[in-house]
Amino acid sequence: MNAIDAIAEKTKWKKSKEPRKTLKWVALFLGEQRDGLTMINMQNAFLITSKNYSEKQCGIMFFVFGMSQFLFQAPAGYLMDYTNNKISWLATAAVVTTCLTILTAGTAQDGGGNLGFMVLVKFLQGAVTALIPPGLNSITQGIVGTVGMTQQVSRNEMMNHLGTSILVLTGSIIAFYRYPNIGILFIVSPIACVGVIYFLSQIKPEDIDHAAARGLVTESSTPDDSSVSTLDSAYIPPTDTPEKNRPVTPLPPISPISGRRAPIANNPSFNLGFSGDASVSSNAETTADTPFQVLRDPTLLTFIVVCFLFHLSNGTVLPLVMQSLAIGNGGEGILLSGLCIIVAQVFMVLSAKICGDFSGKYGRKNLFLIGLFSVPIRCLILTLLLGIVGDEEASSFMHILILSTQILDGVGAGVFGTMYILVTSDISKGSGRFSLTLGLTTAAMSIGGTVSGYLGQALAQDIGYRQAFIILGTMALVPAVSYLLFMPETLQMRTIEMDVIQEEEDEQSKEGEGSNTNFKQFV
Repeated sequence: MNAIDAIAEKTKWKKSKEPRKTLKWVALFLGEQRDGLTMINMQNAFLITSKNYSEKQCGIMFFVFGMSQFLFQAPAGYLMDYTNNKISWLATAAVVTTCLTILTAGTAQDGGGNLGFMVLVKFLQGAVTALIPPGLNSITQGIVGTVGMTQQVSRNEMMNHLGTSILVLTGSIIAFYRYPNIGILFIVSPIACVGVIYFLSQIKPEDIDHAAARGLVTESSTPDDSSVSTLDSAYIPPTDTPEKNRPVTPLPPISPISGRRAPIANNPSFNLGFSGDASVSSNAETTADTPFQVLRDPTLLTFIVVCFLFHLSNGTVLPLVMQSLAIGNGGEGILLSGLCIIVAQVFMVLSAKICGDFSGKYGRKNLFLIGLFSVPIRCLILTLLLGIVGDEEASSFMHILILSTQILDGVGAGVFGTMYILVTSDISKGSGRFSLTLGLTTAAMSIGGTVSGYLGQALAQDIGYRQAFIILGTMALVPAVSYLLFMPETLQMRTIEMDVIQEEEDEQSKEGEGSNTNFKQFV
């Protein structure tokens, strides 16, 4: 037995062989659950066609769902930064949101007879789904570290969009043949949930470096069988206590960058940082920025505004396109509505792949700008197509052209969905507040999408679909131009800032040493 094997045997630090590969399968089955929006759109179609809900009643439910997500996103991120039970929280969220989806399909009464109860269900579902984005991404970062996020987030997003495509296609085919009684389509939710639970169970708690998950360090101590040696990944306890006296539950791993054990606690700190001090451990070592310090970052604040404005303009475009295809077309309209999501999701897979291949080489900004500017272009094309149709009934060829604009949705939302996670990881690197920061940016997206849903429907009803797309396209220029002018390139930004700080400290140290030498010579 060589030295490396001896270390591994001595520590008995058993890890999953391929936790990185398991992540993509978790993301696949989380496809329709990650943000709840896919199933919310399908729920709206079900409630309108099968339960005779009005658009206004569905709009109220969607609004409550979005507001609930907005309220709980930041607390969910704060929780994920501190808890060591990330896998359990994510699994619980997947099970509960599945149950609430089935509850919606099984208890909805004709004409919104129990609308109050449905609104309560949507509020609870919004709160639960708020745990899913920070849960999945903190687990991901805890396994691969911030240095591995570009490729892994790309893989996660590809599988997520692929999973959504498969589930929506399955649900749409079921709805087409069962129209107008389409409630059975929600059978896809528990099937997906089973897949999520199974693959999450393959990830062991010790596979997650909680210091890396929070963004305190850039690399995770979780091994990658294809590139990391056993020596690099072996967990070495910082104590000489005999093995038989060691606790069964392993302590958090020593971070490979800082060389210290991450002081992760199950109970959150209530030091919000209004005094400007960072959170500290019991030995007074700085461990993480306070929430107030996070909120004082101008780059983060700019990015939060961009996230809000993007979803304010883009969030309602898909529902309006779906409605323009579905209204008056019966079962075929339901199928076309499902194809809107499927076409977009397929191109989101390609967009995520491109982001993973090139954003690490050429930076985040240029790719992000492509996604942002695709929305006004998409709205312009929709405006032109609806202008050609006019008041006449659209032909099948025109339906295909309108449907094809979802390619640009795949570009815009696909790039944004991948890049916003990477940019958030860049901004939060070294802060120890990755999940909180992700919760803030996701909350901005939630409130933007919620307001967009109401705004778009109001515009379409009051002035027409064509005029609504003109206004939304103009609004979409604001976040695109803002990102172009005010956001820096975030790739390695935090590393550069930390290097500058280190250089300043080194210079001050040298100056101090020089002063001491001069003083001694003088004496």
